[in-house]
Amino acid sequence: MTFSIVGQVGDAFGVAVASKFPFVGSVVPAARLGVGAVATQALARVAYRETALAALETGHDAAGAVQACRGPDPECEHRQLGVVGVDSQSTSTGEACLPWAGGTSGRDETGGYAIQGNILVGPQVVSAMEEAWLRTVGSPLVDRLLAALLAGDAAGGDSRGRQGAALFAVEPAAGYDQCGVLADVRVDDHPTAPQELARLGRLNDLMFGTPTDVRPLEGELAQEVSGRLASIGYAAGSPAVALAAWASAENYETRLSPEGIDAKVLAALREAST
Repeated sequence: MTFSIVGQVGDAFGVAVASKFPFVGSVVPAARLGVGAVATQALARVAYRETALAALETGHDAAGAVQACRGPDPECEHRQLGVVGVDSQSTSTGEACLPWAGGTSGRDETGGYAIQGNILVGPQVVSAMEEAWLRTVGSPLVDRLLAALLAGDAAGGDSRGRQGAALFAVEPAAGYDQCGVLADVRVDDHPTAPQELARLGRLNDLMFGTPTDVRPLEGELAQEVSGRLASIGYAAGSPAVALAAWASAENYETRLSPEGIDAKVLAALREAST
């Protein structure tokens, strides 16, 4: 009933999932700082989340975490599980999962990934997700998770349609008040849930993501930023002072940088002042 990706970019771990199932975010994803992330689906067993993360935290690799879940579970052949740890990854599809069901896992220079799905239109969903994940190497975790999820949806996704989607990710010092939660976004009931999740995920990232591709506020860029801020009522002080006032009003404080202006904040400013 679901397709998901568990991914890692450095110290950041997360899960993106979509399904013809409402409230999927309350069931499938989990992640823990410094430990890893997990997705449980098909005949999902919510307890797998804690079991897998505890196994990773006590020294097991991802395959060991999968076995810790499946070993004592008589219904394991009806379940899917994806696990990514600090230096390992694994995906498991029980033989009784409804077709098409399957997955893949691997590792690139930034970390591991595990992709899995059941009741899909076919294996092309998993292939498209893996291709999108690998194509976006170098991008932040949230961007890569959303790219993979949208690619799976574009390839057909859940054969029954769309309803729920979720994104959960952690990263040290990320998020509101540096709590470590990089993203916690759910779309519980929507006819185009993956697309709505992507919209909300991008907004969440703009508000709570860490600054990336920061450019100094000088020369032509400083003039552009000052002009755009003035056009929407923020003309007081230096470009940095006016930018801080506008960013505070729009809840973008987390992305402010003393080194200049973050690329995503600049894009938001350009859109707001068009």
